[in-house]
Amino acid sequence: MASPVQDPVPTTAPDDGDDPMQGSGQEEEGEGDDIRPAGGSEDDSSEEEEEDEEEARRIREGFIVDEDEDEGEEEEEERRRRRKRRKRRHRREREEEEALEDEDLELLEENTGASFKNRLTRLRRGRDDESPPTASSSKRRVVEESSEDDIENDDLELPAIQDIHRIWDEGAREDEDEDMDDMDNFIEYEDDEEGVEMMDEREREEKRRERRRLEKQRRKALGRPELAGIDANAWDEIHEVFGDGHDYDWALVDEDDAEYDEEKLKPEMKYQDVFEPSEIRARMLTEDDDLIRAQDVPERMQLATSSLSPSSTLSLHKPLTDNDIDDAAQWVLTRLSTRKERDFFRRDGQYNHLLADLVQAASYALRYLFVHEFEVPYIWTHKRDYISYFNPADMRTRVELLSLDELWRLYSLGQKYRSLMERRHHLDALYARLGVSDEYFENEIRRRLESVEVVADATEWLGMKYKDKKKDQFELHFHDDEEPEAPKRKNPSRTSAYQVAKNSVVARLAQGFGITPHEIVLNFLASNNSHFVEDQEVNPTAYAEQFADPNSSKIESPEELLRRARLIISTELGKDPLLRQEIRNVFKSEARISVSPTERGITKIDEHHPYYNFKYLHWKRVTDMLQTPQFLHILAAESEHLVTVSIFLPPEAKSSFERRLNEAFASDSFSDTAKAWNEERSKVVQETIEQHLLPLGMKWTREWVREEVEDFLANRCGDVLRERIDVAPFNTADMQLGDTPSVLAMSWGKGDPQKDDIALVFLDEAGRLREHTRLDNLVDADNRHDFRDLLKRRKPDVIAIGGFSITTTKLAHTVKDLLKGGPMDAYGNWPEEKFDIPVIYMFDEVARLYQHSNRASEEFGSLSEIAKYCVGLARYAQNPLNEYAALGGDVTAITFEEDFQQLIPREKLLTALERVLVDIVNKVGVDINRAVTDSYYQHLLPYICGLGPRKAQLVVKKIASMGGNLVNREQFVKNGLLTTKIFLNAAGFLRITHDIETTKSSKNRHNDDVDTPDPLDNTRIHPEDYELARKMATDALELDEEDIQEESPSHVVSLIMQDDDSERKLDELNLDDFAVNMYENSKDRKRHTLNVIRRELIHPFAEQRSKFPLPSAWEVLTMLTGETPRTLRIGLIVSVLVVRPKKHFVAVRLDSGIEGMINAQYLADQSVDSETYVKKGQTIPGVIIDVKLNLQEDQFSVELSSRPADVQAGDSQFRRVKHDEDWNLHQEERDKEMQARKKRAEVDRTRRVIKHPNFHNFNASQAEAYLDKQQRGDVVIRPSSKGFNHLAVTWKVDDKLFQHLDVVEPNADPTGQAVGTRFIVDGKYEFADLDELIVNHVQAMARRVEELMAHEKFKHGSEEELHLFLKNFVAANPSKSAYGFTLNRKRPGHFNLCFLANKNSTVQSWPVRVAPEAYYLFDTAAPGVQELCDAFKIRHLHESQNLAAGGAGGKTPYGAGRTPARTPGHMTPGHMSVRQSARTPNPYGGTPSQPGPPAGFGSTTPSTYGMPPPQTTYGYQTPSSYPPRTPAFPQQPAPPSGMNPARAAMIQQSGGWGTGSGGTW
Repeated sequence: MASPVQDPVPTTAPDDGDDPMQGSGQEEEGEGDDIRPAGGSEDDSSEEEEEDEEEARRIREGFIVDEDEDEGEEEEEERRRRRKRRKRRHRREREEEEALEDEDLELLEENTGASFKNRLTRLRRGRDDESPPTASSSKRRVVEESSEDDIENDDLELPAIQDIHRIWDEGAREDEDEDMDDMDNFIEYEDDEEGVEMMDEREREEKRRERRRLEKQRRKALGRPELAGIDANAWDEIHEVFGDGHDYDWALVDEDDAEYDEEKLKPEMKYQDVFEPSEIRARMLTEDDDLIRAQDVPERMQLATSSLSPSSTLSLHKPLTDNDIDDAAQWVLTRLSTRKERDFFRRDGQYNHLLADLVQAASYALRYLFVHEFEVPYIWTHKRDYISYFNPADMRTRVELLSLDELWRLYSLGQKYRSLMERRHHLDALYARLGVSDEYFENEIRRRLESVEVVADATEWLGMKYKDKKKDQFELHFHDDEEPEAPKRKNPSRTSAYQVAKNSVVARLAQGFGITPHEIVLNFLASNNSHFVEDQEVNPTAYAEQFADPNSSKIESPEELLRRARLIISTELGKDPLLRQEIRNVFKSEARISVSPTERGITKIDEHHPYYNFKYLHWKRVTDMLQTPQFLHILAAESEHLVTVSIFLPPEAKSSFERRLNEAFASDSFSDTAKAWNEERSKVVQETIEQHLLPLGMKWTREWVREEVEDFLANRCGDVLRERIDVAPFNTADMQLGDTPSVLAMSWGKGDPQKDDIALVFLDEAGRLREHTRLDNLVDADNRHDFRDLLKRRKPDVIAIGGFSITTTKLAHTVKDLLKGGPMDAYGNWPEEKFDIPVIYMFDEVARLYQHSNRASEEFGSLSEIAKYCVGLARYAQNPLNEYAALGGDVTAITFEEDFQQLIPREKLLTALERVLVDIVNKVGVDINRAVTDSYYQHLLPYICGLGPRKAQLVVKKIASMGGNLVNREQFVKNGLLTTKIFLNAAGFLRITHDIETTKSSKNRHNDDVDTPDPLDNTRIHPEDYELARKMATDALELDEEDIQEESPSHVVSLIMQDDDSERKLDELNLDDFAVNMYENSKDRKRHTLNVIRRELIHPFAEQRSKFPLPSAWEVLTMLTGETPRTLRIGLIVSVLVVRPKKHFVAVRLDSGIEGMINAQYLADQSVDSETYVKKGQTIPGVIIDVKLNLQEDQFSVELSSRPADVQAGDSQFRRVKHDEDWNLHQEERDKEMQARKKRAEVDRTRRVIKHPNFHNFNASQAEAYLDKQQRGDVVIRPSSKGFNHLAVTWKVDDKLFQHLDVVEPNADPTGQAVGTRFIVDGKYEFADLDELIVNHVQAMARRVEELMAHEKFKHGSEEELHLFLKNFVAANPSKSAYGFTLNRKRPGHFNLCFLANKNSTVQSWPVRVAPEAYYLFDTAAPGVQELCDAFKIRHLHESQNLAAGGAGGKTPYGAGRTPARTPGHMTPGHMSVRQSARTPNPYGGTPSQPGPPAGFGSTTPSTYGMPPPQTTYGYQTPSSYPPRTPAFPQQPAPPSGMNPARAAMIQQSGGWGTGSGGTW
């Protein structure tokens, strides 16, 4: 046996020695720190004893842990564990790599017949060693690594549990095999260095096993204590100190296995564990992104939103089937467009005879979109024959059945139909789970599920109708469920009033209406009633009484029962899906919208506010708002709490719907009972419409109009984008359309000579940055020379100029002068060279975004921001499409429509803009090889049909891994670059360019292994039409099949493309006949495709975009200054800065930097010296009278007038916003009048100064708050909102009750600094000063209020409480009547006199008004409370007598309630007679001893009962039967008991009780 070598330990050794047990000091036998010496003689027992003592010390230290060192040891242990796990993971990875390499070796041996295993195995094993390679140890390292790999196999029996007590257990040594594994990593065998290469695997394995056996025997000998020099006594001491090794078994059991299992179960580290989720989403590395890349479905079809959106999500819709297409076509066409409905669906439409062809075209389009999964550009380019009119018998007629916009619209509607189908399936599944059979649902509702709203309504309807069934279905219980526990706390109830009524006896009452709700709906939908009403024999009240609960405590009136029954029917009608759809249809065609401003909106929205257009919008049809942004502005104003929006049906539409529903519900019988039931049914209809259908219609209309308007406006923005990108690169006169120019872009930035340099950037034809520089100016000769030198060297095709201020025009003018050169000077010098280079202003919206973008920093990090801006200008001139495509999701930052773009949701805007980009990119095509190598050009690739950001990223990586260049389109399929559907979508738009020489004939026609270029790959012809193109070329060249037998398939295409007369030869072909023959033979429609092939054979990928448009003068001005025709409108007043006063004019500058001029005659109203009239630096206002734009001379200026007469006239008429035609003029005038009153009141209130202790500058609410803590009768005098000649007096009647009096001041001081001498209240009470008004009017009324409130008949509380008291009193005393007084809180300063004549009567209320001189019962005056009571009794007695005289057949007097069951006769209510203690004189001429009817109550007086009474000023119903009178009372009644003595004394001093307030009345 060889001794261990002393070479450095290999890196694999710590792998097994770094055991988790080491951290705690618990070492196993055979680990790195065992008793075996590291070097020297292995038989040295003294060294072994020292090792044993060292081992014992380490074990002792491991078990007795110092708290101070605990933390450090734990950290060290954790590091060791991590290191060991990392090494084990690396070992597993090596093993996996080796397994793959074994397979590769077997494959090589099978294919070549040579043997590589031994040689490559040794190389492989050497590679796995992580130690630095050395020449002397290469062979030895091979052996070491081989043994390690083999030891890792399962031929060794590893111990299940490794316990420390096995150090002393001689009988348990099975774990030493693992020790041998460790030792193999340390021991190197010198005797095997030679000849090891000649051994095969079997011989090496036998050699290793022999070594392991010998090493095991050696380790066993070393482990015996008697061999290690330890006697029995020492052994006992070890036991006493350390135990027998079993004390800590609980901590060691399965620890190693648990460590191994943890390593085994720990998932492999992924990038999701390292990077933030937002970063992963931004780089499109989520699981959804991987799924999108893998699926053979166009990327945009897999997304629920735009692929440009950072929050785009995966769509999980199921594809449509062929069986769904026909229904989908019918559903989509009815919603496609109004033009289609007008031209095709109406009988008098222009293309009504082509309706069947339109349906067929829609079916084809939907099948291609949702079954075959082709995108819109593919259908529009390669399948247009299937969406156009095609008739073999009439080839001359050409009608475009579906346009490109309509194809996109059809795709959107198809997505909605797909969602509808899914919802239908979910509804059917819900219905099946309910396990019920409903004929109405199956026969009527299911076949009318034409919208998502109807499906949602049907789902809600099923849930309502089968609520209990649904609960039973989804609350599953199994036989082995445990018994339910004790009931817990009750959850809040969600049972509706309908559900309560439905579960009660009222449901049977609802059946008494004679017809079910769904039968009513069927009658409503049908032209005639197919379901008839079953009439009841009794009226509704009597029928409802049958269902009353016999329990008196729960008794409900018949009216209440009928109300609940109506609730059931109206709810079921209101939830019916078909009826709800009908009301939506009515709202869709008839709804109106009105807008009214809020209090805040009235003041904030003036005539210049953008929202003024609809401030008083009145009854505008919703159909007139679908193609304007007005509705979105209305919603924005509503969100700002400036307006309120109301959506409603006009009365005629609402009444028509209500009449139809009544006719479907009503009975045809003419009996009184049927009429009574029809009245109840009419109430049901009204409740259904008001409580259910109208709110639903309003909510739906609001959302529908919003959706339609947003879609329309998003498409408008898309149209603007199409105008900007559907243009070819800028080209000069000597360039072909579509050629890319070389561009020199220049910018002066903000144009400050002291700060800004002129940046110049040159891009060549390929878009590469070739040169960039900076010049201080173009005035110095050196700078001018450098600029001209740059032009000579680079020879740009165009110079593009942009900037951020109006000084950019000076730069453009200077550059143009430099290009013109100059004449020979006086010294005979030759003129400067002249350059014929166009100088243009360039659109810079994209460049402004680009200069600050991360993309610019990555591409040109060394350039300044202004230089990056110039790069954006140059790129825009070369290809506007590429610039907008490179923006990605930031394209929404570009302003396409200034007025409303911000109102469109970003997702909708992105979708509309992306579709335009997709259209134009596929129209132009993408060179796939250039896209792989050019990162900027690569931004076009995601918009190719079928691709997207994820799939484009993947295909670029795959092509780059192949070498970065494709030869033909076949490689997309052969090399697995694109899946089948993606290839079919994208192939016709991915071009592969080649020189014409490389596509000449080749003799490898039948050698499919060699990729050869195909000229058709550089055309828009789809690979599926290549044979047609070759056939057309063969026919055009009049060649036979034999002529091209040995050539490549597309050799004939190369010939026709090189033929100078190719256009004539191809035009001679009769393509229509060819298309007819193809249709007759294979039913293929190829007429449009054949025309495309002909054009492509003549001009492959010819430019189809329009010429590059130069910006107009206004566009340049807006770009440089931000001014628009709206802000520089003639007549507007602007602020200008005087720059230079001259003799005949003044040069000025606007805030935006535009130069202006004020001629001398427009400077002032009279002739002035302009040089002295204004000074340099002065700011003056001016009216714009002219705007002068000269783009050729780079001059932009305005002419103004500063004459005071012009300026003072204002520009309101020019800034005023025009209001809508549907305008509520009356409401506007009312609001203006109210605002004017408020302004006047504010002015008057602020200038009134009255020196009186009760005067305060309060408004009504402030006065009430001030008096709230004061006593009753206290007063506040304050300004009035009615003008300077009015005052308002507020006094406290009772708690939370205040009366406001209007006081007219005829001789008021207009300045408000003094008070007048006349004050008139209610037009009849006049006072000389405010103190007299307070004492003789306010305090007089306060005393009367106190007097009445102190009376025994006054009851505190509400009027309802007094009613209840009267009812209870009469119920307890049936032979008595009762009355009482209470405050009228709706009319401060008034009381209500409530009385109940008998138990069969109803409580009536009469008004009592408090005046300074008396109480007034209607218009009857009573100076005191007792007189008021007597007047009430007399009036009631008179009415009772007249009622008795009217006979039994007379009608109940108006407002008198029910007819009393018993006339009180000659007794006053409550059997109260006229008091004798304080006899009241008879004011009617009779004697007290002989009472008789009072004057005016004779038989000659006509009765006023039986007709409506005359209206009083208080709104009460009982009329007055006698004229007002004020009787005199000679005696002073005693003050009421319980009154405040101080208050009573004051009343007595002022005139006593019931004597009025003085003699002045």
